Amino acid sequence: MRTEELNRLDSASTTINDPYYLSYKYLFADLKQAIEHYAAGDILDIGCGNKPYQSLFSNRITSYTGCDIVQSDKNLVDIICPATEIPLPDNSKDTVFTTQVIEHVADHRKLLSEAFRILKPGGYLILSGPMAWEHHEQPYDFFRFTKYGFEYLMQETGFETIAITPNGGKWAMAGQLLQNTLRSSFYGPKKSFGRKLVKAWYIVFRIKWLINLFFSWLDKADKDYVATANFVVVAQKK
Repeated sequence: MRTEELNRLDSASTTINDPYYLSYKYLFADLKQAIEHYAAGDILDIGCGNKPYQSLFSNRITSYTGCDIVQSDKNLVDIICPATEIPLPDNSKDTVFTTQVIEHVADHRKLLSEAFRILKPGGYLILSGPMAWEHHEQPYDFFRFTKYGFEYLMQETGFETIAITPNGGKWAMAGQLLQNTLRSSFYGPKKSFGRKLVKAWYIVFRIKWLINLFFSWLDKADKDYVATANFVVVAQKK
């Protein structure tokens, strides 16, 4: 059973003091660029939560409708439904937007087929999903995706792939996973003296800030997309 009124992301902004900075920094920038180039008209946000990206669409759209499987903590979901059964007509939206949702849908091909069905011919899908991340929102966490996995899924569900953009490179990914690994030791369910010691060390020596600063610099100095935490995909319904 999905948890009602989940505490969701509510803005597309981050700072170096954010524990997810090394992920959000690149994800938000790449989503913004995709929205600026491809979003228009009537928008459907699948898995909208608190609609943190709605402000990025600004004046380029006619309407913005969000659907999700449960209501968000700010009650911003317009249509409550599974991502695989959306009660909207065929060819009714100009842009479908779905970010960090596909890994939580067991039948992710059906999600993409629904997006294809709802899009008008010529419309765009803007999607993001992870390649490397720990388990989250358990037990509803099913998949991770490579660039080639996304290419295959787009082709199989009728889309023409326009772009697949890695959100940061291997150093941003490494830094973010290090950040997540450290934090899981003292914010997770297991408690011990050793974990309390790690937490104290992490806070006193400002490890979060140092990791964000160092790995952000390293990702810029040594760009390498052999690995990434996440991708943004743009595809079109012809």
